[in-house]
Amino acid sequence: MSDSLPMTIPAPLTPAQRTQIINLVRRAARAEILPRFRTLGTSDIDQKSGPMDVVTAADKEAEKMIVRGLLAMFPNALMVGEESVTDEKVAALADAEMGFTIDPVDGTWNFAHGLATFGVILSMTRFGVPVFGLIYDPITDEVLIADETGPAQVMAPRRPARNVSVSKGGPVESLSGFASVYNVPDDKRTDLMGLMTRFQRLYMLRCAAHEFRMVALGHMDFVLCSNLTPWDHAAGALIVQRAGGHVACLDGSEYRAQMREGYLLCASDAATWGRVRDAMSFLLDDTAKA
Repeated sequence: MSDSLPMTIPAPLTPAQRTQIINLVRRAARAEILPRFRTLGTSDIDQKSGPMDVVTAADKEAEKMIVRGLLAMFPNALMVGEESVTDEKVAALADAEMGFTIDPVDGTWNFAHGLATFGVILSMTRFGVPVFGLIYDPITDEVLIADETGPAQVMAPRRPARNVSVSKGGPVESLSGFASVYNVPDDKRTDLMGLMTRFQRLYMLRCAAHEFRMVALGHMDFVLCSNLTPWDHAAGALIVQRAGGHVACLDGSEYRAQMREGYLLCASDAATWGRVRDAMSFLLDDTAKA
């Protein structure tokens, strides 16, 4: 895959529409997320697939508010929110001229346990291609944003918007990045943990919003994503790419929002991407590597 996601689709949103979406996300955070931070009771937290996979009242109510607002602006758009998702909706992104993916509280386990490492992720797709991405940090009120026509930017209160850029990359031993040991198959975990001695640093934040943010801002060199979900990964993939990074699935194929299998690797440049891919090639089976 080239450094760029496909550029044949015209800009889907006007500046006014982008501003509306940013303001909608901020209002949802102020109304439904921040008032619940560090105030949740046991009745406000439910398990989904297990004790490390939880959902809170903040997730549910923020998603409802964001979806209502988006539908008021784009009544014919496909909405794929984490808390109301179906397999059919995710698959439908491939054929949807306009789709939105929403993670109302990314890093829910962190949020539920009083850690400030959480955020809101939103993307717009056309036929599965991310064409607009937003990552919002409710704690700092900072927005990281990109579309397919210009550079990724960061916006914060009382500061002008500024372009952001990825790191310069480098050899494996100088790289720092993100990869979750717990999201790969059991028989691959030991090998992945072994990479901690090859890379300069290997972290996991349990929050895609902040992992993508750190790569786009140049503070980290790569992020490896597994258990692919469009609400976690579509926005970040576009933002890192528009910050100058190289984005592709670990097997070299182009990323699309409807993908649910495989691995997504985002790195500071093509050469760095290749070095990280080579170090992590054990994650691919023989068929995929061929």
